[in-house]
Amino acid sequence: MSETEFKSGTRPTTVIGYLNRNNQKNLGTRGVAGNDHMQVAYKMACEQDGCEAVYGANGSDIFQRKCPRCQGGKPGISF
Repeated sequence: MSETEFKSGTRPTTVIGYLNRNNQKNLGTRGVAGNDHMQVAYKMACEQDGCEAVYGANGSDIFQRKCPRCQGGKPGISF
């Protein structure tokens, strides 16, 4: 895998294209360490009308993540 190539994780919520209940889409991981125990960071994109924010989130947070720009979610992490 190249440094810029994103891949899916092994859980349903970490698969590229997963859309959570807050309309946040998983764009995959490059294997960069997250900021929670044993987690890797995933690139996320807000799918709310007009927002288009892109940010990082721990794999364990994807299912409930809210956009930091338009939904008051936590700031993103490096991905």
